[in-house]
Amino acid sequence: MSATASQHVPRGARFVDPRVLARIANLELLARTVVEGFVSGLHRSPNLGLSTDFAEHRPYLPGDDLRRLDWKLWARTDRLYLKEFEAETNAAVVVLLDCSASMRYGSGEVTKLDYARFLAACLLWFSQSQRDRVGLITFERDVLEYVPPSTRHLPHVLHALDRLGGGDGGEAQAPALDPALRQGAEHLRKRGIVVVISDFYEPPARVLHALGHLRRRGNDLVVFHVLDPAELSFPFAEASSFEDLETRERIPVIPDRLRDRYRERVAAHVAELGRVLGRERIDYSLFDTSRPLDHALFTYLTNRQRWSRTR
Repeated sequence: MSATASQHVPRGARFVDPRVLARIANLELLARTVVEGFVSGLHRSPNLGLSTDFAEHRPYLPGDDLRRLDWKLWARTDRLYLKEFEAETNAAVVVLLDCSASMRYGSGEVTKLDYARFLAACLLWFSQSQRDRVGLITFERDVLEYVPPSTRHLPHVLHALDRLGGGDGGEAQAPALDPALRQGAEHLRKRGIVVVISDFYEPPARVLHALGHLRRRGNDLVVFHVLDPAELSFPFAEASSFEDLETRERIPVIPDRLRDRYRERVAAHVAELGRVLGRERIDYSLFDTSRPLDHALFTYLTNRQRWSRTR
């Protein structure tokens, strides 16, 4: 999917500002707020599974899809109930979250890591509502924590994400996706949906090679590229020293002289990432940290529907 496709969100969806979400201390409440608003905007029942396998009945609530009413049960009981269906694959959905030092940068209230945590929490809460098994892998150069996918592991996932809020990213070191994703792939023995969230500060060819460890195991891959608005526009005015958060190297910069060249190189990097990943049929989307999380949920849902049709 192209980076712009996720902009076409359904009318009525509630777009929640990440700056507002940053003030919600409880990550579970944050995820529920975004997901329930998103589902309400879709005017769909909480279970968006595409299967026709019946699971259970639940009482009708105003706004539910009338096409899913069980009229035979209404004739017998004089009460309205909806048919619930199992998600088609009961898939394992695992988020791989980059926690390297560069992810802790933020020009405003929300760092890239904060935005990535919010995004991971919302995606996994949404997946849990589809009766998927959810899991999490956090990484820098190596895997930091692994929560195996399970229908009961959402609280463990949210707790792990909540613990990522502090710290300075640890010891300075150059980014290296390859060893981390190789280790992550070794944990994922069964095929599933894998969402990788990172700022991808590596050449696109190396990113593709690292993702290959996950792809060769038959996983459906979704890549969310998270950048701060300042990293895209380079709005700085005063000459100063800029620090590489990964290596701690400091470089004197006069922004007015380098701004155009910087923007061109960032745009080229983003375009090349989209091109090489798209060529390998890996879904790629770019998000800056000022963008509402509903966009990412809609991108994810669209991908799920397409995978269901092609399997």
